[in-house]
Amino acid sequence: MAFFLDSNIVLYSLGDDQSKKEVSLALLAEKPHISTQVINECSHVLRRRLHWQTDQIVEVLSFILDLVILEDMTLEHIRQAWKIASRYGFSHYDSLIIASALASDCDVL
Repeated sequence: MAFFLDSNIVLYSLGDDQSKKEVSLALLAEKPHISTQVINECSHVLRRRLHWQTDQIVEVLSFILDLVILEDMTLEHIRQAWKIASRYGFSHYDSLIIASALASDCDVL
C-alpha cells in the first residue's frame, strides 16, 4: 500500500513529543511519498518557527529525502488543487498535498 505524508508528520519526526516521533519515524521507514511542497513547508517551519540554521535544515531534510519517494509539484498538480479546493473547500496548500497524493497513486494520506 502506498501512502503520502503531510508536512506535520515529517516535522513530528524531528520534534520532542516522543509518541508522535516514534509513529512518524516508523512511517518514514516505510518509504512513503512526499511532495516538494512538504520539503518546502518543513524548511520554512524549521527556519522561521524553530530557528534552525540553514546547514542543520539541509542536513536533516537531505537525510529525510533519502527515506522517501519525492513527488515534484507540476502545473497539473496546481490545476488539480484548484479543482479540489473549489469542490471540497480545502485550503490551497492542503489541496496541493491532496493533488500530489492522488498523482502518486497513494491509498492513504
